[in-house]
Amino acid sequence: MTSTSLTPTRADAVIIDYNGVLGRQPTSAMWTRLADLAEWPSGQVASFQDAFWAPREAYDSGGLSDLAYWAKVLGHHPGAWWLRTLRTADTAMWIRTDDRVLDILRRARATGLPMVLLSNAPAYLSNVLDATGWRRELMADALYSARLGLCKPHPAAYEHALTATGITDPGRVLFIDDREDNCQAAAELGLRTLHYTGQPADLAEQLLSVGPASVRPTAAPRGTSR
Repeated sequence: MTSTSLTPTRADAVIIDYNGVLGRQPTSAMWTRLADLAEWPSGQVASFQDAFWAPREAYDSGGLSDLAYWAKVLGHHPGAWWLRTLRTADTAMWIRTDDRVLDILRRARATGLPMVLLSNAPAYLSNVLDATGWRRELMADALYSARLGLCKPHPAAYEHALTATGITDPGRVLFIDDREDNCQAAAELGLRTLHYTGQPADLAEQLLSVGPASVRPTAAPRGTSR
């Protein structure tokens, strides 16, 4: 985990990732179902995941349409119905949320803490997330890679999110992400960071502690998490 201080003090605003923090990771059954819908060879889910991820950054950053993305995954263009089926199943894998995290965020928001969502997500998923109740309830703003035209850990993504918080001093803003490379990039810009490893208590410690931000970030050594 990336440390913000020995004795955590709450930041004046938060920039928070979606998947792996608020959003739960897809189950094995979900991956298998999507591979089946893609008519992938039976029992070869791992190779399907390789094909799925290879063009994903370009898709997430808006460089590929739904059709162009799935054509790269499949190796050929799917028909309109098949494309909608794949997109719907893909989106369904990423919209489940962690109730424990949402509870902490609601408690933090009730104290007046501003929060901005910063997520690597394709256009269709971005629209679905924006329509959720928790997004409207908790987030002052939401920035998605497909709309920004770039993905984390590009420095400009954090700069856009910092602007959305309304705070000019990055040392007063806490960035939360489940990927250490994203946290490292944020720390290099002066943001306080929390590398979230699935422990809600870590979020509560940072978001519900009392007092202004007073300590500059101390980044932990860069790890190997994806």
